[in-house]
Amino acid sequence: MLEVKDLTFRYLKGKPLFENFNLKLETEKITGLCGPSGFGKSTLAKLIAGYINPLRGEILYNGKPFEKGYQKVQLIYQHPELAVDPLWHMHEVLAEGNEISRSVLRNMGIKEEWKDRFSRELSGGELQRHSVARALGKGTEYVICDEITTMLDPISQASLWHGLINEVKKRNIGLLVITHNLYLAEKICDSIINLDKPY
Repeated sequence: MLEVKDLTFRYLKGKPLFENFNLKLETEKITGLCGPSGFGKSTLAKLIAGYINPLRGEILYNGKPFEKGYQKVQLIYQHPELAVDPLWHMHEVLAEGNEISRSVLRNMGIKEEWKDRFSRELSGGELQRHSVARALGKGTEYVICDEITTMLDPISQASLWHGLINEVKKRNIGLLVITHNLYLAEKICDSIINLDKPY
């Protein structure tokens, strides 16, 4: 289980974005976290993934704090071009993941001819497929998706979610879908948490 306990966070001396926030995520479940822009959803994603530290509270994986090394909790950003090194070929980007399987590459629709291209040579949808695949390494048990298809056309959105959901269901990976799109959350999630006020 991935657990957020009594989390409080603020930037510098501003008002807390979150105060005593609690959340539990289970493997095998797809959980939606919905709320409009400005509610701190992206900050919460970084906190849960262990990228930034809370002012107070804990993020626990199976009752323990995160350890060093490859994390079983992976975060995928809205803008894939900011999450990859522009000087790397795409096979190098995928190598950052933990033993990405052929099944993942198939589910994400990644073509063999893309492996020697740079990120600038791919479309936004093609690049985001690589970001998703990189997060689905051998040791991954939870994936946090922060508005990952907002910038894509409807066909690319549907294709990406179809491939990702196939993979997480096959491997019993827990999925947290952070989105402002309640319709999307209702279509793909087992349960939904609505942030109806800023924390």
